[in-house]
Formats: sequence, C-alpha cells, structure tokens
Amino acid sequence: MLENYSPYQQKVIKNYYANIDKVSLQRLSELVTELYLAEGKKKDKLWQTAATTMKKLEVPQSRIDHITSKADVTLLAGLVKELMGK
Repeated sequence: MLENYSPYQQKVIKNYYANIDKVSLQRLSELVTELYLAEGKKKDKLWQTAATTMKKLEVPQSRIDHITSKADVTLLAGLVKELMGK
C-alpha cells in the first residue's frame, strides 16, 4: 500500500500510526473541553466521538459504558488524567 507514496509521505504515515495512541489521547483531552462547553445534539455527538476514541485507546468496554451512560465530563477528565499518567 505504501509503495504509491513518496518516501517522505511513507515516513509521515508510519510516524502517524506509530503515535496513534498519543494522537487519540490528545483528541480525548480536547473532547473534555468541548463537552464542558457543548449543549444539545452537539453534546450527544461529542459523547459518541469520545466513546470511539476510548475504544481506540483500548479502554475496557465496561468503563466506556459507565462513563458514557453517566455523561459526566469529570469522569472522562479523570480517565484522561489517568491515561496521561501511564
């Protein structure tokens, strides 16, 4: 698949996937901020995005379900803090 890209592009793609966990964690922390400020349907969509991002970070499904069912941003912020501490 990578043979269709220049060596520079291949390096960028490989680096992205090598750091996907850091990228996902950064995105999850940004979602915490967005969720604090969001209202209505946008907030629901952000919670869906947060659940998807937590799956990428390999958070146990039971914990994802607990955080999303409560829809408590402080729980999500605690998870982000915990994951950053690892």
